[in-house]
Amino acid sequence: MDISLLDGWFPWTVRALAVAALLAVIGRRERTWWQRRLPVAVAAAAGTAALLAVGVLELSGITDPLPTALWIWLGVALLAVLAVALGRRGARWWHWAAAPVAVLLAVLAGANTLNAETGYYPTLGDAVGELSGSPVPDQMSLDQALRTTGRTGTGRVVAVDVPADPSGFAHRQELVYLPPAWFRSKARPKLPVVEMVGGEFAAPDNWVRAGNAVKTADQYAAKHNGFSPVLVFADATGGFKVDTECVDGPAGNAADHLVKDLPKYVEKTFNASADPKKWAMAGWSMGGTCAITLTAAHPEVFGHFLDISGDLGPYIGDKQQTIAKLYGGDAAAWAAYDPQTVLAAHRGKYRGVTGMFDVGDQESGQLAHAKQLEAAAGKAGLATHLSVEPGRHAWQFAAGAFERQLPWLAQQLGTPGTVGKNPPAAAG
Repeated sequence: MDISLLDGWFPWTVRALAVAALLAVIGRRERTWWQRRLPVAVAAAAGTAALLAVGVLELSGITDPLPTALWIWLGVALLAVLAVALGRRGARWWHWAAAPVAVLLAVLAGANTLNAETGYYPTLGDAVGELSGSPVPDQMSLDQALRTTGRTGTGRVVAVDVPADPSGFAHRQELVYLPPAWFRSKARPKLPVVEMVGGEFAAPDNWVRAGNAVKTADQYAAKHNGFSPVLVFADATGGFKVDTECVDGPAGNAADHLVKDLPKYVEKTFNASADPKKWAMAGWSMGGTCAITLTAAHPEVFGHFLDISGDLGPYIGDKQQTIAKLYGGDAAAWAAYDPQTVLAAHRGKYRGVTGMFDVGDQESGQLAHAKQLEAAAGKAGLATHLSVEPGRHAWQFAAGAFERQLPWLAQQLGTPGTVGKNPPAAAG
């Protein structure tokens, strides 16, 4: 179902049908309906939608503004319900029949407005696939991967159940991309690895469905004799609504899972390199914050990072709110994961550690944060670059940033086919 949810005919069709269904609900002939009851319904729907907008932002702690159209469509859904309730005496059967249709279509239009803003589901197939738990394209089991040898034009995605040892972190099934060169013989090459983390509201397959990471890696491998870094699509939260910021805290030991569980498992299972200079962390939004945070805190695990549109550090609100909610009141834990604090404390100890910040020119907050972190990283001895490209805070920008920076990242990792070549120039 390669039908775009971001633009094109499908979103506009849903919107048009929602408006048509609403008109069928409110259509009346009597004068009192138009002069008294409908204005009351419109005012009540608009007021309720506005209150919900304020309440959701306050209770959820969301800092980025949600699109205005989302609340307009919520108002349309409420108006359909109120129109039937207030006009039930003069309602005909089609008014009652059209009301649930209008509500459903308005909710769908609102949900897709939010989706278009963030880019989580580029196509209808991506949405159905993730929400139904269907495998991603070219996915195979671990047993199938370990038994497969021979030349292949593309890599494969392997579903893995990583033991939560020693972290104890309750995570979901994760995915590993193996490039074509990995399958050529039973003597598996010792390839570099990139751990990849998505946004705050994330699933491990986001980088596959929304971030095009597998297609990007396959395209890179096709130009480098089948070689590309192994990509690990990690679960840093344990649930779609869980916000761990990739640290150890009341929400679970997410950092230990990313730093201890996954490297040990990937090295043993896929014969990956154990050299920290062959490991990197990459992410978008919260995942970008995770990349700089964990690389700064654990250069013995990650020698490189790619921070796409990340923040200044792990946070839930201001500093005091973050200490209380994210770390259970432990201020020392905050200091152990705050990138600027960690970088300053380990100044001069980051030998050979490199990083890339990639930010959209419409992301003023993230751009300011990237500049601060780049300065702090430079003082600490990291070799970093800042790339600023056209774009806003959405998965489509993340996909483009990963495509731009994979050659740089692969070169830093010493991926076969890149060794001995000049490193790609940092964009921007």
